[in-house]
Amino acid sequence: MQVPGPFEYARATGVEHAVELLDRHGEDARVVAGGHSLLPMMKLRLANPEFLIDINDLGDELDHITVEPEVVRIGALVRHRRLLESDELAEIFPIFRDAEKVIADPVVRNRGTLGGSICQADPAEDLSTVCAVLGATCFVRGPTGVRELPFDEFHLGAYETVVAPNELLVEVRLPRKGTSSSAYEKVERRAGDWAVAAAGAALWMSEDGRITDARVGLTAVRPDETALSRVPELLRGSPPSEDLFREAGAAAATACDPETDQRGTAAYKRHLASELTVRALRRSAERLGVTERV
Repeated sequence: MQVPGPFEYARATGVEHAVELLDRHGEDARVVAGGHSLLPMMKLRLANPEFLIDINDLGDELDHITVEPEVVRIGALVRHRRLLESDELAEIFPIFRDAEKVIADPVVRNRGTLGGSICQADPAEDLSTVCAVLGATCFVRGPTGVRELPFDEFHLGAYETVVAPNELLVEVRLPRKGTSSSAYEKVERRAGDWAVAAAGAALWMSEDGRITDARVGLTAVRPDETALSRVPELLRGSPPSEDLFREAGAAAATACDPETDQRGTAAYKRHLASELTVRALRRSAERLGVTERV
């Protein structure tokens, strides 16, 4: 029977209390909300925190989806289910609903949180790609105040973020600008599984039907973010078209370095990176009503 090592437990009463506990216990402490990533790792002794800080009582501060004219603010404690079911969020950023439909199962979606997902920094995690595609900014609270971190700088690598041991992610903000839409496409071995490969895309359009900006993200295929950031350059200034999206998909495939494993060969995953990028761009364009050009 797999059981975690011994640990102490405290239930935070507010964000300030949670940060105080993190600052007191340092690297020996971990935050728990949904627990679907942390607890299995503890049972396998891959993670051995000496102190768990439960933040489930911080809903008044961290459980919100707030739509403002220029930004959407999402608290770190918002559950997957709420992200899935929010019609207001889906209307502005449909990529969220696309991704949430293929994340795990109802049990996980009822408890797992946005903050837990992106702080886990799993290379196969879907919401990290969603936040990257939407140009998110993360707000992290520590003993000395709040830091603003562009999402492109949030992850240092697999399972590693810039969040210090005495800091807590409190909010993610997504900018609203112009006419835009987005989409997420994923291939998995079975429903709710980690991605074999996935791609997200967002398009911003001018009144004359040209792409003014675009972002593309890849999941589970080890993308080179510098190379991937060049893909939007192929799209800007042109009207949407199948040929254009195919060119972008080919560029996305060359900007990743997947591994061969039980989910598929590197060549297969690179093919998926191309095809799923095309599908995500195509669906984004369809949602903008420009299907006649695609």
